[in-house]
Amino acid sequence: MTMIAETDLIDSIAEAFQYISYYHPPDFVRAMAAAWEREESQGARDAMAQILVNSRMAAMGRRPICQDTGTANVFLAIGQDVRLDLSRPLQEVVDEAVARAYRFDANPLRASIVLDPLGARKNSGDNTPAMLSVEIVPGDRLDVHVSAKGGGSENKAKFAVLNPSASIADWVVETVESLGAGWCPPGILGIGVGGSADKAMALAKKAMNDPIDMADLRRRGPANRTEELRLEIYERVNALGIGAQGLGGVTTVLDVKIRSFPTHAASLPVGLIPNCAATRHLHFTLDGSGPARFTPPDMGDWPEILLERANANARHLDLDALDDEVIASLTPGETLLLSGTLYTGRDAAHKRMVEMLDAGTPLPVDLKGRAIYYVGPVDAVGDEVIGPAGPTTATRMDKFTDRVLAATGLKLMIGKAERGPAAIEAIRHHRAAYLIAVGGAAYLVSKAIEAAKPVAFEDLGMEAIYELRVKDMPVTVAVDVEGNSVHAIGPKRWRRAVTEPA
Repeated sequence: MTMIAETDLIDSIAEAFQYISYYHPPDFVRAMAAAWEREESQGARDAMAQILVNSRMAAMGRRPICQDTGTANVFLAIGQDVRLDLSRPLQEVVDEAVARAYRFDANPLRASIVLDPLGARKNSGDNTPAMLSVEIVPGDRLDVHVSAKGGGSENKAKFAVLNPSASIADWVVETVESLGAGWCPPGILGIGVGGSADKAMALAKKAMNDPIDMADLRRRGPANRTEELRLEIYERVNALGIGAQGLGGVTTVLDVKIRSFPTHAASLPVGLIPNCAATRHLHFTLDGSGPARFTPPDMGDWPEILLERANANARHLDLDALDDEVIASLTPGETLLLSGTLYTGRDAAHKRMVEMLDAGTPLPVDLKGRAIYYVGPVDAVGDEVIGPAGPTTATRMDKFTDRVLAATGLKLMIGKAERGPAAIEAIRHHRAAYLIAVGGAAYLVSKAIEAAKPVAFEDLGMEAIYELRVKDMPVTVAVDVEGNSVHAIGPKRWRRAVTEPA
């Protein structure tokens, strides 16, 4: 009988969540680097370059890859000959580990979990409770998988019960095409097939933690039906031309992982969960000899990329001198380097601003002729001005866009992924523009921020409105004053027949 001490389990899980906050899995880095090498779309290639540079910077600085440090997922496979020496329920033990990781002073992680989802939705403050999954398996070891799952990709999770004769590949490809870029491609598709509704989604979530081996699979060819399906979905999804950050390109997914389970003869449950460019997970084993120990990855896995070369043709834009002529000159797909004053504001701030406008109350900030950044940064540490500060999904602000543009004279919005039809129409009507920063490059973006101070709604925590001073912050024009969107133009250009080589 193997005895696992409570303290060893807590120490190991806490350290694992710190580890994955700043270290991408090595197989992911290698797969992303290979995709960057072969990418033909310059916009997508530049976006992947930022992701890789950000990943290397986060690893060296031991700061979060992404400001959305994720929901804490913990999968425990407990050997039947293992005894957990616990003084309290397992959920409480795991939650202590998560709280310790997310409150670690040297690298605090953003707490994103809200309690009472049907009510006040108050933030728990320490990212607990964890999403805990437990199974009993043969053996005398405790296998642990931890993953930090960002909200942008989690929000794109889908489930369907198909007719048993239906094509799983058709459903997956059609579904991914409908997701847009809010899940921050390129990433991984986790697919669960069979079981029941809850089992299929659990399989999909676990599948995302499996090692990336698509390059090897393509070289040797499929050995079974699951591998045939993986290859088919991989080829067809990449043929959609969505590309990195939805800009259009040859790579949308780095791998497709599938797990299956027996199911009812009348059913074909299928769960789909995408993982983003901030894919973060780790596997370790406890055998009773003490806590797990984690070795830093080989820094040689990251390619040498000079962003200065990628930004050589970028246009500098002064955020303190925006006027109608400047805004009208922006074209979809154009790379900009922003300098000057930039305000932050996302879901909760927009909701409060609209409530104040409806009540006839003056806003606490003057947004006329200004730019707003949809971001909820990580807390700063040491001499940092701000913690990792990547963009959040812009579509969540779509319902507020027309009201805010009409009432404030706001000129620029910065987020990630595409805008919906109503927001694009509001942008066109008010002659504004929408820019995107790269999702998955939060630490890199934070280095362009020279000063930050809260100016409104401080009770909202990470969702407060901050005034930032930025210098050469890299962005791409996504929607121009005429309502033309790079997220429509790019994928259309790069879409290809699936019979063509990837």
